[in-house]
Amino acid sequence: MLHLVSANASYEDSIALTDITLHIPVGQKLALIGRSGAGKSTLLKLLYDQRPTDIALVPQDYGLVTSLSLFHNVYMGQLGRHPLWYNLLNLIKPLKKPVGEVQSILSVVQLSDKLFEPIGQLSGGQQQRAAIARAIMQNGDILFADEPVSSLDEQQSNLVMKVLCQRFETLVLAMHDIDLALKYCDRIVGLDNGRITIDEPTGSLVRKDLLDIYGE
Repeated sequence: MLHLVSANASYEDSIALTDITLHIPVGQKLALIGRSGAGKSTLLKLLYDQRPTDIALVPQDYGLVTSLSLFHNVYMGQLGRHPLWYNLLNLIKPLKKPVGEVQSILSVVQLSDKLFEPIGQLSGGQQQRAAIARAIMQNGDILFADEPVSSLDEQQSNLVMKVLCQRFETLVLAMHDIDLALKYCDRIVGLDNGRITIDEPTGSLVRKDLLDIYGE
């Protein structure tokens, strides 16, 4: 269970969140929606800070090391599971077992042919899928992601959303795409000017219900 009660957040003189109460049970797939600046990323961070060691995180900027290969970036998802010497060895000369593990995950997000290419040479969509692969590599049950499919086309977006739903028991996703949110999540929380204005199970909502939050 993740929860906030009457939480507030601000940056300098700007109020980001006001009186946020939110409870997220284990197993829920939750989408945070709203316009840019509505408070989605801030809310995601507040929740993440409760249990950072238990949650795989895909930040909006991906958090990748562009000078390293795709393999090394994805392998970073399991750095905490191995001693320093083992991680250093894989940095210098990747071992067969972790290479196989990374390759298996990359095949799921359709990047297996880029295994040792530098991250900086990949497209934005490929980097986004690399960040997803690194989160999967952590082998956890909870994923937080800030706009996880923003650089992907429709086919790739559906692929990634399916993978996330299959691989993680609990999801909290900040999203702009309300169609994907309705399709893959079972609860939608809408934010407007730092306040929760919608909090409903997906089954009780249709697309029109969510357009007002974007001023449409």
